[in-house]
Amino acid sequence: MSETEELLVCRQVHPLTHDVSTFVFEYAEPRLFRHDPGQFLTLTLDVDGRPAQRCYTISSSPTRPFLLSITVKRLPGGLVSNWLHDRLRPGDTVRAHGPLGEFSTARHPAPKYLFLSGGVGVTPSMSMTRTLYDLADPADVVFVHSARTPADIVFRHELDLIAATAPNIRVVHVCEEDRPYAPWGGYRGRLTIETLRQVAPDFREREVFTCGPAPYMAAVRHMLADAGLDMDHYHEESFTFETPATQAEASPTTATDAGFKVEFTRSGRTLDCDPDTSLLAAASRAGLSLPASCAQGMCGTCKATLLSGSVDMQHNGGIRPREITQNKILLCCSKPLEDVVIDA
Repeated sequence: MSETEELLVCRQVHPLTHDVSTFVFEYAEPRLFRHDPGQFLTLTLDVDGRPAQRCYTISSSPTRPFLLSITVKRLPGGLVSNWLHDRLRPGDTVRAHGPLGEFSTARHPAPKYLFLSGGVGVTPSMSMTRTLYDLADPADVVFVHSARTPADIVFRHELDLIAATAPNIRVVHVCEEDRPYAPWGGYRGRLTIETLRQVAPDFREREVFTCGPAPYMAAVRHMLADAGLDMDHYHEESFTFETPATQAEASPTTATDAGFKVEFTRSGRTLDCDPDTSLLAAASRAGLSLPASCAQGMCGTCKATLLSGSVDMQHNGGIRPREITQNKILLCCSKPLEDVVIDA
């Protein structure tokens, strides 16, 4: 895909579990999709007459480039996830920017992988596993997925088929509890180092990719670090899909008088921001709502033009060098070095 937004047409919707569905797209004009397994898109949707942007990992494989899919969990009160499940139908169109992101086996090739996922965080692991499987890649893969119940295991049947036909790919599911009429006989509870040692005793020798809810990733990160994994071989991906980053970073305190002046020209607001606070967080504290999604400098949703002043921007691939030369910045990872004026 290109640097600009592209128009995608929904071709199919596949319910996978009671609250997870896959949405399949193709370009509005005949073209092939090109992306790395594990990368994500930023979708722009018209929700009740207002634009809404969210990041979603591409769950399909680049080895099947005619179509592209995202897999979305319906969240209670989730503006975009509920709209997708309730409203998006084959023939409808959405706008997308991307692909983006470094969370990919293509960026970190290795002979042995460990994929750890929780909930719908399974999607990048699924894209990477589908790719390795399609290419008959000899890499040794251990795929460990944690779910609440057996009925919540996303891609269960496809993963079982992959594991049954690819001897170098092992799939393990861990469920916290049973489901009525669906007792679970596999690993139970939450992922522990004891379970990991049973399913992947050589985990310290593997390139590790983790994706899931923030508490899950924090627990896995600490568990692996305490167990002696070289964290140079650890990679994780996280998006707060349904909570705008302006809310996620919000503090109950108000903006202080210390720091620099930040003027947002479109809203006509001027506020204070100290040198250790991102422009997006400062805006949130002042009650100013701005487009944002990942809050990690990856998706590009909060991109804006810096009209004057300077900032310290520590991004993670969500902005291109050409855009930086055009005075574009990402509000979520930019901190003021002086008074600034922003076209936002």
